[in-house]
Amino acid sequence: MRVGILGASGFAGAELLRLCAGHPEFDVVVAGGESQAGRAVGELYPSLRTVYPDLVLSAAGPLELAGLDVVFLALPHGASQAVVPALAGGPRLLVDLSADFRLREAKTYEEWYGLAHGAPELLGRFAYGIPELFGEHLPDAPLVAAPGCYPTAAALALAPLVRAGMVEPTGIVVDAASGVSGAGRSATETTHFNSVDEDFSAYGLLRHRHTPEMEQAIGAQVLFTPHLAPMNRGILATCYARPTRPVEQSAVLETLAEAYAGCPFVSVSEASPSTKATLGSNSAQVTARVDDRTGWLLSICAIDNLGKGASGQAVQCANLALGLAETTGLSRAGVYP
Repeated sequence: MRVGILGASGFAGAELLRLCAGHPEFDVVVAGGESQAGRAVGELYPSLRTVYPDLVLSAAGPLELAGLDVVFLALPHGASQAVVPALAGGPRLLVDLSADFRLREAKTYEEWYGLAHGAPELLGRFAYGIPELFGEHLPDAPLVAAPGCYPTAAALALAPLVRAGMVEPTGIVVDAASGVSGAGRSATETTHFNSVDEDFSAYGLLRHRHTPEMEQAIGAQVLFTPHLAPMNRGILATCYARPTRPVEQSAVLETLAEAYAGCPFVSVSEASPSTKATLGSNSAQVTARVDDRTGWLLSICAIDNLGKGASGQAVQCANLALGLAETTGLSRAGVYP
């Protein structure tokens, strides 16, 4: 299948290139990266030089992508809206990694992202892509919205418990930490090495824009606080909820295990999840605890923010939409050490 990637010069785009290089059905023929147009992929990312010796980044647009089988959009938030209307109905499959088509309501997008949605008529046409939770919408879907990294980790930790009526659907607290690659390739004063190294900070207090997506995916009200951790990759979401009834820890773990039975990328166990254990993979690690002393239920999930939190999950969704095995071209094993 002929594949195009817009935003191939960014971190998510580079991860898509890496994954597609190992995918038996995908052949990347267009790598769009307007800011780096004319540079060889292997020059910008030497790690990809041996698998893309001749691929050059270009200022590709809808005309170059329309005739392809699969198109991944790894563009900044707000940019996909200008591209998707021209592509919808063109490629066999379009997977958008931005937040532009994740939310169901245009007014919610405007409230949290601060700009009017440019293609509100297309919002209802996108399948939301957490396969373990919304997989029934993915087969044969022509348009897929790949979720954000924070909402993916929080939803995997909490959604089965909310759906089972095990926890209250209000007052849930999500504390999550991300690796710096989640902020993108361009350094800022807050993501520069000198700012991040030997530091750990909270940001986006009370109004982080992933909040409505998180609530939509979990099906509950959430107070979300993100943190920036001095690591390259990874998400660790620590989630707190009030049980609706007295419940044993074993029952919580059993509920999670049943929800993810047959899901090849999710591991449920008593062990505390680790971002290092998911590094470079599309896997997720989940556990839970019940604290009888305080009355809180604790659920934790670890993922790679560029893997299951972005590009890996986008490829997983593409596999399902195209009728391929969802594991095709994806690793379930993390890179260690």
